[in-house]
Amino acid sequence: MTSFAPDSIVLNRKLPLWYQVSQSLRASILGRSPRDPLRLPTEEQLAEHYGVSVLTMRQALKELEDEGLISRHRRRGTFIEPDVRRAAPVRLLGSVDAIVAQQSGMTAELLDHGRAPVTGELAEYFPDLDEVATYHRLRSDEQTGEPTNHARNHVRPELAGRIDPEDLARRPMTKVLRDVVGADIGRITDTVEARLADPETARLLRVPLLSPILHYTGVTYDTAGRVLDLAVIHYRGDRFSFTVTLDAT
Repeated sequence: MTSFAPDSIVLNRKLPLWYQVSQSLRASILGRSPRDPLRLPTEEQLAEHYGVSVLTMRQALKELEDEGLISRHRRRGTFIEPDVRRAAPVRLLGSVDAIVAQQSGMTAELLDHGRAPVTGELAEYFPDLDEVATYHRLRSDEQTGEPTNHARNHVRPELAGRIDPEDLARRPMTKVLRDVVGADIGRITDTVEARLADPETARLLRVPLLSPILHYTGVTYDTAGRVLDLAVIHYRGDRFSFTVTLDAT
């Protein structure tokens, strides 16, 4: 039986290896094609793929098993759960792969895209530009079709020229920028605050007007400190929680 092939990552030694591996594998699982195999490689094969010990790999797999993404069967192997519910709590931790993982596992509809002038708040992030490319997407739970969040991304025009809008229906913007466009991502800054649903958000997310939502702002920088992407996302307050973990080192 053919095994599922996860993405590769470059590990950050300042973060727990098992966590980085689990989040990378989680992103691969949630972003898989329906045609991909459900069987995972063996622990030893996965450990070699990620460049970690079998013990670290075992801990990463336990995290995914506890989340309900995989099931492990003695002598048969480890399998992706085909009907797993994808809307898990979002965890914010300091790696690009963690950000990719938190954005994966939902279907996305591209509502519109185009160009916007750099005025007001955008000028704070793109002081060297006159306009940016914009993408507006609605994400929904794959199992129920229920809308979970809508996102607006503001991207540097020179990067937008290499973005295929069809990719955004299958992949998070961070993954497209990194893996498709080849952007040199240095860091991502996340801000989350509670707000009340405005008329557009209430309509798109099918929630009552002025109901609680989570307002997320994600700023993606390159290694030179320039902003590559400004993401503004409104999450349904009844579907998401955020956990922030700080590394003591």
